[in-house]
Amino acid sequence: MQRTLVSLSYTVRESLSCFTRAKLSTFISIVTITISLLFLGVFAVISVHASRFIDALRDKVELEAFLDEPMSFQEISELQQQVSSLPGVEGLTLVSKDDAAKTFQEEFGENILDVLEFNPLPASIKISLQSGFKTSEKAAAISAVIEQMRGIESVRYRKDLLELIDTRAASVNNLTLGLGVFVSLSAIFLVSNTIRLAIHAKRHLIRTMELVGATGAFIRVPFLLEGLIQGFLGGIVATALLYGLLEYATRFTSFEFTGSVHMEPIFYAGVLAAGLFLGFVGAIISVFRFIAAAATP
Repeated sequence: MQRTLVSLSYTVRESLSCFTRAKLSTFISIVTITISLLFLGVFAVISVHASRFIDALRDKVELEAFLDEPMSFQEISELQQQVSSLPGVEGLTLVSKDDAAKTFQEEFGENILDVLEFNPLPASIKISLQSGFKTSEKAAAISAVIEQMRGIESVRYRKDLLELIDTRAASVNNLTLGLGVFVSLSAIFLVSNTIRLAIHAKRHLIRTMELVGATGAFIRVPFLLEGLIQGFLGGIVATALLYGLLEYATRFTSFEFTGSVHMEPIFYAGVLAAGLFLGFVGAIISVFRFIAAAATP
């Protein structure tokens, strides 16, 4: 028991010695992790809100299937059942010829019967899609199937808008992913370099410890813990700064959008976890790459 406590005490003491032994490099690592997490956090917030905006645009897109004339109520009912049974279809709304005429009057301010003395507008079925099917590719596939159904004259939807949404969504995702990878690798590199300097400074001690029979875990764990501490501190600072920035940003947003600026607690927990991850990965790379070299005379 006493031996375990001594080992634990040594591990903690050695992992904390980075703050006195290599103050500058440790400070730079923590600042780098903080800045990296700030960038990642800000882009995560932007990405979340961009996704919400894109989803809101997708929700406005629906298919409209125009019906042949004339069709009985029975035929229309059967056609609705066929369309609603298709995979990806969420709901249907029947628009009669009279409804279409009312919509025309609301949009153009004139009664179409006064203009043409008859109603040329066809009845139609407005089709809303499930969330996973609101893409240009899947909407086109569903549209093609509906157009082949008996009683359907044509199907129209905002194809250009969906294609534009898909393109912009892919661009946002690629940009966020690329920046996230670049920033994360930069943080991992600096943490790894800091741990490498610590290993180099203790290379004589490491050789001595191996000669007297110290296990690999006993030698490596302090350096791994050092990386975790740096990542934890960077995560704490980044979390506090992100929270402050987002709270400050609410002062410049209208009341309706204030709620969307606030992030859930799980977001801040994720930032802290990302800091621990960056610090630990940087330490692992350094420990398993340089410990053996440091122990070699």
